Amino acid sequence: MIKIVFKILIFIAALFCLVYIFFFSANILLAPSSEEGFNPEVCYKNDCFLVELAKTAVEREKGLMYRTFLAENNGMLFIFEKEAIYTFWMKNTLIPLDMIWLDSSGKVVFVSLNNQPCLSSDCPPINPRVLAKYILEINAGIVEELGIKTGESMEFSF
Repeated sequence: MIKIVFKILIFIAALFCLVYIFFFSANILLAPSSEEGFNPEVCYKNDCFLVELAKTAVEREKGLMYRTFLAENNGMLFIFEKEAIYTFWMKNTLIPLDMIWLDSSGKVVFVSLNNQPCLSSDCPPINPRVLAKYILEINAGIVEELGIKTGESMEFSF
């Protein structure tokens, strides 16, 4: 009888440990990174995009290359150290994108619609010839759908 009770207690203790480990590790995996802020977003009026931040040269160079899918309300926000003219291209990008250039205050300074994938080595550059600090890439068609235009503002939370 004592052996059975002892085995049951060990089983319950082991089960408790497994449940604790599962929830503890899930919490770590699901917790937002404090380095990137909590759920970085870029919002236009009442519509927000959950964005990945591309802050380093390596992250900006890779961008959304080789991705086969981008959720409708997601995007990538390229962050530069200062306002300058930033030229983009669609090399090795597999999904059509709208691109929005924003100045340091979040004002839209240029929009490039429906940029198509380019798998060759001769991809045309997209050069806005305006100063920007941020570039937001989202799925093609959304800029037109939401009516985002040059001169309007977007808000950041990151």
